[in-house]
Amino acid sequence: MKVITRMWHGVTKAENADAYLKYVEDTGMRDYRKVKGNLSAKLLRRIDGNVCHFLTVTEWDSYESIKQFAGDDYRKAKYYPGDEDYLLEVEDTVTHYETFEY
Repeated sequence: MKVITRMWHGVTKAENADAYLKYVEDTGMRDYRKVKGNLSAKLLRRIDGNVCHFLTVTEWDSYESIKQFAGDDYRKAKYYPGDEDYLLEVEDTVTHYETFEY
């Protein structure tokens, strides 16, 4: 089965790492799992000096399922109103990979 992996990257101040982790759990991670066709949702975090990198890695059964979460322009990153309180920069797009399991 071919899986589509969707990856988003964001950066916060290290001092906001725990608060933003909770925020993403309560918004994006929750919403990913509500969409039919979402196969998994993972949240990676790496504190690097004064900043913290977040990476969401989600797996989907199709691009159509991703559109149910992200909208018709599924390549565009989806943000929530509170993201602007934490993120140091806003990346406009996400990346998608066809993923093959062996």
